[in-house]
Amino acid sequence: QLQLVESGGGLVQPGGSLRLSCAASGFLMEHYAIGWFRQAPGKEREGVSYISSNGGSTDYADSVKGRFTISRDNAKATVYLQMNSLKPEDTAVYYCAAAPFPGMVVTGLYDYDYWGRGTQVTVSS
Repeated sequence: QLQLVESGGGLVQPGGSLRLSCAASGFLMEHYAIGWFRQAPGKEREGVSYISSNGGSTDYADSVKGRFTISRDNAKATVYLQMNSLKPEDTAVYYCAAAPFPGMVVTGLYDYDYWGRGTQVTVSS
């Protein structure tokens, strides 16, 4: 059974850091582009960061550039999102997703076939 499970969310003060993990099972993650998305209450789901299947290419939303770093370890079937200098506006449920496009960064929300259930990130003092 194909599954993506996010972890690492929590409550953090402004300026703090969190590292999210996305663990895959039931499929060969190394053949999939991975994206991190987030959705705040009352807002649409938006893309945060993306990584190609081999980790050679990445992309970020302007709002997180310079603060977030995406990486992956295909041997562990896990993708990470290191989030630094967190702001209250980063508060959202964060989801990872997989798209069956090897070798490229995929930024389109509707190109992703498989989704995790999300992990809550709250940035507040």
